[in-house]
Amino acid sequence: MPSIALLPVLSYVLISTFTPGPANISSSSLGVLYGFRRTLEYQGGLAAGVFLMMVAGGLVSASLLKGFPALAPALRYVGAAYILYLAYGILRASYTFKERETRPLGFGHGLLLNLSNPKLVVYALTLFSSFLAPIAGSAAGLIVAALVLAAVSACATSVWALFGAGIKTRLHNPRFTRWVNITLALLLVYTAVELAGLLPTI
Repeated sequence: MPSIALLPVLSYVLISTFTPGPANISSSSLGVLYGFRRTLEYQGGLAAGVFLMMVAGGLVSASLLKGFPALAPALRYVGAAYILYLAYGILRASYTFKERETRPLGFGHGLLLNLSNPKLVVYALTLFSSFLAPIAGSAAGLIVAALVLAAVSACATSVWALFGAGIKTRLHNPRFTRWVNITLALLLVYTAVELAGLLPTI
C-alpha cells in the first residue's frame, strides 16, 4: 500500500484549485451572465479536461517537459491565446441578462480551455511527480486519483459560478453590471499575459 503525505497533497490541491485562474474566473463570468444552471455544461467540459490532464500527468509525469522542453513555451502561448478569446467573448456578451441574446459557452469550450492551460500541465506534472508518484504506476489508482481531482476542480468552478450567479441576482444597474464583467474579462487578460511570460519579473 503506497504511503502518501495527505496534508501536503491537500494543501497543494486546494490552493491550486480554488485560487483565481482562467477556469474559475470564466465560470464566475458565465454565472454573472447566465446564472448557475447554464454554466453546468461548461463546467462539465472543464472537469473532463482536468480528468484527461491528470491521467496524462500521471502517465508521463515530469519526463514530458524534460524530454520536450520546446513544448513548454508552445503550451503557454496556446493557453494564453485561448484565454484571450474567452475574455473577448465575455466583453461581447449581453449585459442585460436576456438569455436568448447570446449563447453560454459549452462543454467543448471548457474542455479546450483546460487542455490548453499550461498551468494545469504544470499542476498535473508537479502533483504526480512530487506527491502522487507511489500511485502513478497503478492504472486503477491513477484513474481514481484523476476522478477525485476532477471532482475537486468541479467543486471549485461551481463555487465561483455560484458567486457570479449571486452577483447577478443583486445587480440592478446595467452600467455597474457591465463594469463587473469588464473587470472579470481584464482578470482573464492578466492571466493570459502572465501565462505567456510577458510580465516583467521583479
